[in-house]
Amino acid sequence: QATVASSSDNAITSKLKKACEILDITLLDHIILSDTGYLSYADEGML
Repeated sequence: QATVASSSDNAITSKLKKACEILDITLLDHIILSDTGYLSYADEGML
């Protein structure tokens, strides 16, 4: 079973990305861990 990002995960990632842009920091990835695997926003092209 694949790990899937929730709407809350997507919302916090969006806010974090905006904060990083303001501070001139490159957000490389957001990784979600679960009992069955993980989801990498970078690997999925979601950043």
